[in-house]
Amino acid sequence: MADTQTVETEPDKKQRSVRVVLLALMITMMLAMLDNMIVGTAMPTIVGELGGLEHLSWVVTAYTLATAAATPLWGKLGDMYGRKGVFMTSIVLFLIGSALSGMAQDMGQLIGFRAVQGLGAGGLMVGVMAIIGDLIPPRERGKYQGMMAGVMALAMIGGPLVGGTITDNWGWRWSFYINLPLGVVALGLISVVLHLPAKRAQARIDYLGAALLTVGITSIVLVTTWGGTEYAWTSARIMELIGIGVAALVGFVFWQTKAAEPVVPLHIFRSRNFTLMSIIGFITGFVMFGATLFLPLYQQSVQGASATNSGLLLLPMLGAMLVTSMVAGRVTTNSGPYYVFPVLGSVLMVIGLYLLSTMDTGTSRFTSGVFMAVVGLGMGCLMQITMLVAQNSVEMKDMGVASSSTTLFRTLGSSFGVAIMGALFNHRVQDTMAERGGALGSKVTEQSAQLDAKSLEKLPDAVREAYQYAVSAGTHSAFLLGAIVAVVSLVAAVFVKEVPLKGAGPQKSADDAAPAPLVEV
Repeated sequence: MADTQTVETEPDKKQRSVRVVLLALMITMMLAMLDNMIVGTAMPTIVGELGGLEHLSWVVTAYTLATAAATPLWGKLGDMYGRKGVFMTSIVLFLIGSALSGMAQDMGQLIGFRAVQGLGAGGLMVGVMAIIGDLIPPRERGKYQGMMAGVMALAMIGGPLVGGTITDNWGWRWSFYINLPLGVVALGLISVVLHLPAKRAQARIDYLGAALLTVGITSIVLVTTWGGTEYAWTSARIMELIGIGVAALVGFVFWQTKAAEPVVPLHIFRSRNFTLMSIIGFITGFVMFGATLFLPLYQQSVQGASATNSGLLLLPMLGAMLVTSMVAGRVTTNSGPYYVFPVLGSVLMVIGLYLLSTMDTGTSRFTSGVFMAVVGLGMGCLMQITMLVAQNSVEMKDMGVASSSTTLFRTLGSSFGVAIMGALFNHRVQDTMAERGGALGSKVTEQSAQLDAKSLEKLPDAVREAYQYAVSAGTHSAFLLGAIVAVVSLVAAVFVKEVPLKGAGPQKSADDAAPAPLVEV
């Protein structure tokens, strides 16, 4: 009888343990998503105290570069040496960078410490997704990844609000220190509850591949960050970076065919679904971060919305994304088939972006909110399904590199989206201001095509109206480009092959079944 009681309660214990682990993973994902949102709000105060306005962009660039370069390495290390230890190491490194950033005494220190923080951040998202991939079969994974998408949406909505509140009441240093208690809680839960099989790879780390990939990614991110802002797109510096980046990435691909333990095994791209999900993930990142950049700018400059609650301006898009992502996860878990979601998501994204491109100075907030909701519905269908299908397309031993590669493509997509849509927006605004605002209009936007609320209030009425028209013209061009790029996602989605999710259908034999990871209380 005692044995029967133990057997009956074991599933409940395991389910409860999985929920505790998921709580720790959601806290960790919150750390990764919130950081840039909170710090962005605090930047004016930071510059006011530390100075170094000319180096302001490097506070974000250093973090982004380090995150992008480290992402594939964390995934590979997790595959080689075990997920738990590598994941906890990335959290510790992120917390060390957060503590040091909070103690920075000048802008140079802050930039250096942000790079340390970014190195750790590269392993946070990858670790979360890979551990979910280890713990939960793909058939059950949809509902949990829907929860993760909800965390991402909440972070994007609440980040600016939290950042403003912390900076106003506790000081900007707490925008970094706030990570410490959350990180300690996540570390404690993971340490006690998560027990995965230990690994110890005999193969050596592919240092040359890691170096080539780091140089290539760094060059790409710098090109997208500096192009059209710090340097002209045709300048020698940008051309040099493009040359270095292309050479490094070509060398990396060649070396991966020779390395004993490649950083990114090229055989994972033989899976059609994995390659297509990488493309769709890139496009999703391109569109999402471009939209989150220009929508608040349009609503503040053209529709007169307050900048204080800028996170709330995106609520129609992010709310729709949250709901759809959770519904898609539930449907996938309950029924198994998922082909409809990439196709439907891409269609909605193309339609939504086209609708956003039609906004002008007379568009109401309600109308723009409906347009944003359409984009959000599309992204909600894509955000987690891309990771789910990518993980389902590889063997368990490649779960880490599959998760990190998918995350990397989304990160690179966001860099390209912000850079290319931003360059198009700035060019259109400056041209329109020169046409409609005359000499004063050109002078107003010669430093930057994006004006804050105080600058707008000081402009003469005629110039302000010209600027509002110019911003609507700039957002038209940016979102029209986004709609065209999103068509690539639709084409890729059409060719996705419906492969049954692992864990669905008939059970495998005992010989074929992989050992289940241990999750204990």
